[in-house]
Amino acid sequence: MKRREFICGLGGIASGLWPRRRTIIAAMAAMALLPIEVSNAGWLSDVFKGSSKQSKSQKQRKPPRHFTSPKPATLAKRAAPPKPHTAKLAALGPVQLSPDALKPVAARCDPSKFRIVLDVGHTAESEGAISARNVSEFVFNLRLAKQIAEKLKAEGFAETRLLLTEGKARRSLVKRVATANDLRADLLLSIHHDSVPNKFLEDWEFEGKKSRFSDRFSGYSVFVSRDNPDFKTSLSFAELIGKEMKAQGLDYARQYTQAIMGRYQHPLLNKETGVYRYDELIVLRKTRMAAALLEAGSIINRDEELKMSSPERRDIISSGVTAAVKEFCEPRWGILGPL
Repeated sequence: MKRREFICGLGGIASGLWPRRRTIIAAMAAMALLPIEVSNAGWLSDVFKGSSKQSKSQKQRKPPRHFTSPKPATLAKRAAPPKPHTAKLAALGPVQLSPDALKPVAARCDPSKFRIVLDVGHTAESEGAISARNVSEFVFNLRLAKQIAEKLKAEGFAETRLLLTEGKARRSLVKRVATANDLRADLLLSIHHDSVPNKFLEDWEFEGKKSRFSDRFSGYSVFVSRDNPDFKTSLSFAELIGKEMKAQGLDYARQYTQAIMGRYQHPLLNKETGVYRYDELIVLRKTRMAAALLEAGSIINRDEELKMSSPERRDIISSGVTAAVKEFCEPRWGILGPL
C-alpha cells in the first residue's frame, strides 16, 4: 500500500472509532461519579451494546485499574453485601441495629429473673419507732414486707428476697447495704412505718400502760436519695409507688415540707405522688442498685395505727407495691415512663 493510501486508511479507521470512544469515555465518567455499590449495576451493559462489533481481544480487555482494585475499604462484592452491623451512613449512624439494641431496656425485665430486695426496716435489737399502742415498728415492717413478698412471688417475681438484718442501728445499716449489694439485686425497697419528732408527742394510757401518740400527722411517704448511683431510676420507681398508693385511695404525709419539722424537713419532689428527697439515708445512697424507701403510714397516729394493723390495709399497700413493680417491668415503661 502506498504511504498516502495507508495514512488515509488510518484516518478512516480513527474517524470510524471516534463516536464509539466518546460513548465509552462518557460511561466511564458516569461510573466515576456513582457510589461503588451501584457501579456494577446492569444498566451499564446497555451503554456498550453498540460496541458488539469490537474485536474479541477488545471485549476481553480488562477495565481500567482504578475500577478493579480491591484495596479500598469501601469496595464490596455484589454477591456478598456488607453485614448489617458494619453498614454505616456518615450522618445517620448505623443503617440497621441488632434486634437487642432495638428493644427498650424494660423489655429485658424477665419477672422470673428480676431480683427485688425487700429490706425490712430496723431489727429485733433496734426496733425503730414505738406505736401509740406500744408495738415496735419492726413488727409492722416485717408483717408488711412478708405480704408484699408473697404477692410479688404470686405475680411471677420468683427472685424476690426478704432482707432481715440483725444488730444495733448503725451496724445493721452497714450490714443490710452489704447484703443487698452481694445479692446483686435489680431494685431495693426498704419498708418502714412513720412516727414524728419527739416534740410532737403527747402522753396517754393504753391497756393500763403509759404510752405516747401524735394524731397530728398521717399518711404514707416515699423517699429517694440523690446520691444513689442510679437516682433517675430510683425516682421513677418511687413515683410509681406513690402513684399506686394514690390510686388505692391513700394520702401522703405532707408535714415533711414544713419548717416545724426542723432537721426532719425534706424537699418534696412530686406533689402528686408524695415522693421526697432524703439524701443522707444510708440504705438508699450506699446501695449499688436503684432504691426507694416506703413509709407505709404513721403508727404514732392512733387511728392510722389501727388501719396499719389490719390485714385489709396491708393488702392495699402490698397490692400497690406489686402493681408498681409490674409496671416498672413492662415494656411500655421503658418507652413512656410513669404516667
